[in-house]
Amino acid sequence: MTTAEHPDRDDHDVAAHVAEQAGELLLALRAEHADLEGQELKDLGDRRSHELMVRLLHELRPDDAVLSEEGADDPVRLAASRVWIVDPLDGTREFSERPRDDWAVHVALWQDGELVAGAVGIPARGVVHRMDRPAELPARPDGPVRLAVSRSRPPAFVVALAESLGAELVGMGSAGVKAMAVVDGTVDAYVHAGGQYEWDSAAPVAVALGHGLAPTRVDGSPLVYNRENPWLPDLVVARPEVLAEVREALDRLA
Repeated sequence: MTTAEHPDRDDHDVAAHVAEQAGELLLALRAEHADLEGQELKDLGDRRSHELMVRLLHELRPDDAVLSEEGADDPVRLAASRVWIVDPLDGTREFSERPRDDWAVHVALWQDGELVAGAVGIPARGVVHRMDRPAELPARPDGPVRLAVSRSRPPAFVVALAESLGAELVGMGSAGVKAMAVVDGTVDAYVHAGGQYEWDSAAPVAVALGHGLAPTRVDGSPLVYNRENPWLPDLVVARPEVLAEVREALDRLA
């Protein structure tokens, strides 16, 4: 652990701090640039949040590598033992559609093959979910399985899965928000099969692991990070009570 310059902050604190600072910046940009909308606002948020996150990580953990959605991929990370995997703005569409709050900031630390720290900030809700501060899962209500799905563009795969399960689809925005909806009890499962990169899932998966969940690929195989090709196209995050039922339905659709 590289803590020589900031011994007061462990890796979990660094993840949360970077997520909080980036979230505050994004909220300020959204407020200060009321004249911007659509792609202009998306691009501004992505760029400025990336710049801040990289600067903070270089200050707090100068010996670590960084993989960011918005940065050039430096191959030095492939030989590094510690790599921060970040998404400066998860859900640019939602961010640009004021006053939507279902967008997020992702910060995760991969170390020697494992995710060891992570935070998912949902700035417009004033929430930062941390890997090291798990909350007890709220009791699951009676009724059908609740599946998180894109509010604006539900994929056919998840619609078919819901039909197989007899599930209820619950619309919401970014990948991080959907994964955290499992953690906070809003939904029972989040299944994505439409294509993602490592930065889309690393922090949500870290937080889910910290909360005792067992995220996997759709086929049940492990999620592996810091690979040469960061494409990691699918993900399953589910409450323990429904995991077997969801896996059986996925097997039927395979």
